[in-house]
Amino acid sequence: MANSFLIEQGGEPKFKVELIAASDERRISNGIFTVSPDKMISDVIQTDLIIIPAIHGDYRQVVKNNADFVPWILEQYKRGAEVASLCIGAFLLASTGLLNGKRCTTHWMASEEFQEMFPQVELLNEKIITDENGIYTSGGAYSSLNLNLYLIEKLAGRKIAILQSKVFEIDIDRTSQSPFMIFSGQKSHNDEGVLKAQEYIEGNYQDKITIEMLCNRLAIGRRTFERRFKKATGNTVVEYAQRVKMEVAKKQFEGGMPNVNEVMFQVGYSDSKAFREVFKKFAGMSPVDYRNKYRELKQTSPNVRVSLQ
Repeated sequence: MANSFLIEQGGEPKFKVELIAASDERRISNGIFTVSPDKMISDVIQTDLIIIPAIHGDYRQVVKNNADFVPWILEQYKRGAEVASLCIGAFLLASTGLLNGKRCTTHWMASEEFQEMFPQVELLNEKIITDENGIYTSGGAYSSLNLNLYLIEKLAGRKIAILQSKVFEIDIDRTSQSPFMIFSGQKSHNDEGVLKAQEYIEGNYQDKITIEMLCNRLAIGRRTFERRFKKATGNTVVEYAQRVKMEVAKKQFEGGMPNVNEVMFQVGYSDSKAFREVFKKFAGMSPVDYRNKYRELKQTSPNVRVSLQ
């Protein structure tokens, strides 16, 4: 579509898009449609941009199944190609090693597994887009549309990108996945002491819980406990407690609770400024904006008679 707009404005098309596969075998995707590649990786000596789509299924197995792409991607990158991943396509991109020591994003639901598989990558799962000097990643699901716009703006100009955003009705300035994230606690680890601490925090979110209190309950030294907690969950104890409280607050707002101060007190805050700052940090917007955007509207339905003929 960007090419079409460029031509309509008297310019030349910027993009030649090809679907590249590791083999010429036709694939059926979820029994819905057949994927037929334009070329094999062996046919492509040099390209400008590689876009890795989202993957599906067991991440480790899918990365293993697509291992033939890795040396080709690395060779193209050495020859000057840029590389982008959409959503959980970041798993395949990370398997190349190109993201080591760099920042990336992916779907927030896959963040724990991503961090476990690729600890040498700095995951910013609240971001919509990351750009590491020609290596791009996008957040979950339709966040890939924002990366598409970003690439179009970079390669074809701001004017075309804005036009695309209007035609496809995409918010071009969206930068955060935070409003969509659901915190369920990082419990895919085997540290029993940390699990007990997590359960205590979640069961007593309305109280003020100190690190010393948790250490005394578990009979663990502070330095050891903090190190183990961070390693197991990816959060400090304070961050974890804050995220638990903010997730409860979000659920209250979504359920129709209109009074921000009441919600604030329920999750253990007495300082409205501190509550707003922490809420915005994890939700990407103020408590009032979140309430207005996501609350369940209570409406009474009038009696309606319907006659079908």
